[in-house]
Amino acid sequence: MLDDKEYAIASELYSKGFKILNKDRQERFKELLDYYNELTGFGETEPNAIMHHALGQIGPDCERCGKPYRTPKARLCAACGNKRKGITT
Repeated sequence: MLDDKEYAIASELYSKGFKILNKDRQERFKELLDYYNELTGFGETEPNAIMHHALGQIGPDCERCGKPYRTPKARLCAACGNKRKGITT
């Protein structure tokens, strides 16, 4: 998972990849993939997957099971069904 600063860099590299038109997909997003792989040690090959790895997109850990809520505003833990207290819509 990427923190806000790391995600901002990844997002810039992702946008940059869309502006390169004369190369294949792997070459267009090479900078993003290299950045993510160097940062995490994971050999990601799918640029879109990287954009789903922002800590800001998930919620805190569930009080009951410890797994993260799916979003910061989630009221129900998908893993154990615990109802989160203090969240209103």
